[in-house]
Amino acid sequence: MGDEVKEIELDCGGTKVKVNPGLFINGKFIASEGGKKFATIDPSNGKVIAEVYEASASDIDKAVDAAEAAFRGKWGSTSANNRGRLLQALSALLMKNRDEIARIEALDNGKTFAMASRVDIPGTADCFNYYGGWATKRHGKTLDLDKNTFAYTRHEPIGVCGCIIPWNFPLLMAAWKLGPLLACGNTAVLKSSEKTPLSALYLAKLIREAGFPPGTVNIVSGYGPTTGEAISSHMRIRKVAFTGSARTGRLIMKSAANSNLKKISLELGGKSPNIIFDDCNLGQALAYSIPGLLFNAGQVCAAGTRLFVQEGIYDKFVAAFTKSMKSMKLGNQWGRSTMQGPQVDKIQFDNILALIESGKKAGATVAVGGKRHGDQGYYIEPTLFTDVTDDMEIVKKEIFGPVGVVLKFKTEEEVIRRANDTEYGLAAAVFTTDVGKAIRVSNALEAGTVWVNQYAGGGIQCAFGGYKQSGIGRECGEYALELYTEVKQVIMNISKM
Repeated sequence: MGDEVKEIELDCGGTKVKVNPGLFINGKFIASEGGKKFATIDPSNGKVIAEVYEASASDIDKAVDAAEAAFRGKWGSTSANNRGRLLQALSALLMKNRDEIARIEALDNGKTFAMASRVDIPGTADCFNYYGGWATKRHGKTLDLDKNTFAYTRHEPIGVCGCIIPWNFPLLMAAWKLGPLLACGNTAVLKSSEKTPLSALYLAKLIREAGFPPGTVNIVSGYGPTTGEAISSHMRIRKVAFTGSARTGRLIMKSAANSNLKKISLELGGKSPNIIFDDCNLGQALAYSIPGLLFNAGQVCAAGTRLFVQEGIYDKFVAAFTKSMKSMKLGNQWGRSTMQGPQVDKIQFDNILALIESGKKAGATVAVGGKRHGDQGYYIEPTLFTDVTDDMEIVKKEIFGPVGVVLKFKTEEEVIRRANDTEYGLAAAVFTTDVGKAIRVSNALEAGTVWVNQYAGGGIQCAFGGYKQSGIGRECGEYALELYTEVKQVIMNISKM
């Protein structure tokens, strides 16, 4: 494949960190065919951070060749015990290099360094450690048919899997795919987001250092319509896992169907309801609802962007909520007191501002925020709309930014109906001190995850995925193993053996 390309040095908030800009294929960082590159941008100032190599369809062919060879060779013959040990070694390396990786995440994505160090990297390490434990615990069953028959099932790997990950939690989303995939014995071709390619390239270096056989994991940079399409339509990739928008999810389904009918799992968008009843602990509801809306600058698929507040506490809640939003400190990724960084890029920045303007034109009231912050970088003020109706675009459409709407409701039956009136069904929350109400409403909500008296939380053990147009399949926990497993039934006639 030629000589390995050289590392480049990044300035991550005054600290120098090295990454390799090549395509990680068959255990080496190589140039793309033709040498094509693209730039990744610092969202705090709009300046180029670095250029990385862009994978073409022929580069994806090379990655699939390497993944197939590993699957039928060294990785395929690696015992479950050793697969688990390698995953746990990778987990340890992530924590050993936690500071450097967190700096790359902050630089490329715009999230605060503190958040990347406290949440993203430990969460990624936990994921690999958790699935390292599962590697030895996949097993089939024996079936009692009759005395002359021995029947059993085997849980077998699918083969080469394609992974297409988003930009909002680049490293963590890579782990959510690679952890269960590798535990089950598959190999991977993973495409990072063109908006945030750098941390995946650092992860590739750690995968090699941990001792995974060459070709087990191949990591490429590139754009969706070219690199992503080459993965989703590839005839020798047996499964594709995707996290991103519903629009792109539909395109991947079409490509999978039009190629080799590959298996798919999709974790897509959300417009999640956060239901706050009169009888809640108001302080608790506020403490969770603010980060539930604004965490990661609002760039979270499960963000609680539709706040349904019962009429008895509506005015008090809105007053307290807007006061807290006004105190949010925006700034660059490296500031110790920074609570919100920039949006990931200009495209996202412009989309969010356009949706804010649509809310204003529709007659909604801007209770707080509603405009750009500063004159450099892609910062948007935390924004809350009141006086909204259920049919407004800002209530219906996923904004994926620091923008929420507050809707007043009267009864339990009413809020369940309105909360479910969406094409999405990823997450929801309920705040109440009435246990019976909490259970009734949680059971009635059409969402893959429902939190009660908290927003977000759980762990890698908890299944995550959506109803309706929020996706297909469940990531995390034991359920994720099903996404990367074929079940084989063996039925033996032993009457004359």
